[in-house]
Amino acid sequence: MHFSLSFIALVAPILVSAAPWRRAASEDVTVLIFADLLEQLETQFYSEALAKFQMTDFVAAGFQNAQVPMQQLTQIGSDEATHASALQSAIKANGGTAITNCKFDFSSALTDVSTMITTARIVEYVGVSAYLGASSVVSDKDLLVTAAEILTVEARHQTLINIMSGATAISQPFDMALLPPAVLAIAGGFISGCTVPITANPSLTVTNTGSINAGTQLNFKSSAINGSMPTSSMFCQMLVGGAATSISLPFEQCIVPSGINGAVIIYITSDSQPLASNVVQQATTQLVAGPTMTFIDSQPDGLAQMVRNAGSSGSSGSNNSSGTYALSTNATGSGRNNATGPSPDGSVIVNGWTTVPSTNFTSM
Repeated sequence: MHFSLSFIALVAPILVSAAPWRRAASEDVTVLIFADLLEQLETQFYSEALAKFQMTDFVAAGFQNAQVPMQQLTQIGSDEATHASALQSAIKANGGTAITNCKFDFSSALTDVSTMITTARIVEYVGVSAYLGASSVVSDKDLLVTAAEILTVEARHQTLINIMSGATAISQPFDMALLPPAVLAIAGGFISGCTVPITANPSLTVTNTGSINAGTQLNFKSSAINGSMPTSSMFCQMLVGGAATSISLPFEQCIVPSGINGAVIIYITSDSQPLASNVVQQATTQLVAGPTMTFIDSQPDGLAQMVRNAGSSGSSGSNNSSGTYALSTNATGSGRNNATGPSPDGSVIVNGWTTVPSTNFTSM
């Protein structure tokens, strides 16, 4: 059975309603344990961000009214904390034990407000994608309805963060689903010191150090790209919202095509067969590494200018014609110290989502 981050909030409305909690199957308890861990990650991320950054920091980052982002981030963090509390109650009620000994390291993601907002953008999109992934594995209709109720709220979080990033508020008519191994390939770099009931896909990072736009050739780093297979036999697979399959390109010619706006999910495979966007149909046997995620903002709208000053040095792309927001480890692995941005077009590349070896994630 596949497990998903989307269970982070499945039980919250049930626990606060008058209806009694229905005892879950053992597999569902494992799902709840995993979901709670990821919800703890999100909760701590927003808690640390709000504790570190003051109104003056948001003003310096180009926000016209610092109370707006602080208020919205506080609400988002409160939502995530509510989900975590509900999940832990459900785990206990069903005879399980929540994982509470994990360590979360956000030091590279909280160096400044723009970097924090960029990281939040990844976190929120991964959350939405995981909710969508859950729809392929949940058979209980009550849980599916509850998941849909929570998913719409998470999507609002995503839109708010897009606006704060100076990007298109709603960049694509469709979002993309992710299954748990893919979720951990992206988010696992923040987690250490504990045993997680899911094995992550080999992580993948973009090592480009400048702005990424249409026509940019992407370079990658992964423990799975280690010379055991020639890169000439590998392919990069770019998934964008609304497309039935990925854009399949040779690894050594992974050039961003024109016409992309918003989130891009990238896998490396050992064959050229495009990946299905639908996770039910998506083949994983040829997977080498990934995914990683980036944002290419080729069509930013004017809504962000109501929140963030156009052309501000702290605004991540509010006035650019194209740009990208990517969480990645730089080629030397030294993290945020070698980060670049904002670049002249306003884009920011966050070098700080470090890799955690897959051996840290073992089956329970």
